[in-house]
Amino acid sequence: MTKVILTNNRSKRIEKGHPWVFRTEIEEIQGNFSPGDIVEVYDHRGRFVGKGYINPRSQITVRFLTRNKNETIDRDFFKKRILDALSYREKLGFTGSFRLVYGEADFLPALIVDKFEDVFVIQTLALGMDRFKSVIVDILKEIFEPRGIYERNDAPVRELEGLPQVKGCLYGEVPERIIIEENGLKLYVDVINGQKTGYFFDQKENRQAIAPLVKGAEVLECFCYTGSFALSAARYGAKKVLAFDSSKDAVELARENAVLNGLNDICEFQEGNAFDVLRQFYDSRKKFDVVILDPPAFAKNKKALESAIRGYKEINLRSLKILKPGGFLITSSCSHHVDDALFWEIIESAAWDARVNLRIIESRTQAKDHPILAASEETRYLKFLMLQVM
Repeated sequence: MTKVILTNNRSKRIEKGHPWVFRTEIEEIQGNFSPGDIVEVYDHRGRFVGKGYINPRSQITVRFLTRNKNETIDRDFFKKRILDALSYREKLGFTGSFRLVYGEADFLPALIVDKFEDVFVIQTLALGMDRFKSVIVDILKEIFEPRGIYERNDAPVRELEGLPQVKGCLYGEVPERIIIEENGLKLYVDVINGQKTGYFFDQKENRQAIAPLVKGAEVLECFCYTGSFALSAARYGAKKVLAFDSSKDAVELARENAVLNGLNDICEFQEGNAFDVLRQFYDSRKKFDVVILDPPAFAKNKKALESAIRGYKEINLRSLKILKPGGFLITSSCSHHVDDALFWEIIESAAWDARVNLRIIESRTQAKDHPILAASEETRYLKFLMLQVM
């Protein structure tokens, strides 16, 4: 088997359990290989570190699958990993619909599997994992006997691996819309045309956490997508919820979700740009009891970080300016490049400019079906703050 030898002058994060080897950490590669092959990784003294798949085209050249030299990477390997992922989630009480596999944190790097009742959506975001796509589909069929399995490999990140963007049905029947249940709500999910895999399970527990803040409140949500935060607020007793998203299709589905739950008298969904909406409410001196911000990732790479910081500050500043005294700002960031410290720095700066003091009610992260690997900060990406304006 091909051997990858690591350099001596590098950090020890790999030995501590980090799942990636970067191109700059490789001293030499011994033996022939094709991109996507399984290779063995050794340190500069010849000590075994782990096995993973290699792609020299990618900056992340090797992604580890195992640290056990005697473990064979075959169908049984992937089946055990998927069963382990399922067992973890079942132990934590996940049923019905949830993220079944979260890549590196489930020791299946670059593999995403979302379970929507009896339909599965998968992403294979690196060349090495893409090679095992048919194996993964076969295992899902064996374990779950699903209605259908759909591929959402239309993610731009695949291009960094030299892979095309594709999507389509891999097995069975996949309807355009599926009804899932979350925290007592029924929700339509469009797994074929929706964003990412169709739904964002990572905020499930946070949507439940807002309950004590929204009872009897007038709530504004920006970046509402298909309405899960807005509908959660209504279910937990909000008096009125006004929600905006820039996507016409998302707004239409959010309205249907409101009708599905009998909450269309409380929730109003409109198409609109969050920056413009927040500015208009400030200009008209409209105030809210609660503002919820759940924006997409503004910083998808380091080059976009400065503009992302400006964007996050603007939406949080404008939100603080339209909150009533004692009101609540519920704000989040899913940009990995904006870490906890930087996100809080942005919020502090916005509060200073808005001339308000903030009380931290709670700081949270992603739901437990998106587990966090202690050795990999990349697996912890979601920042979620519940704040009170004082």
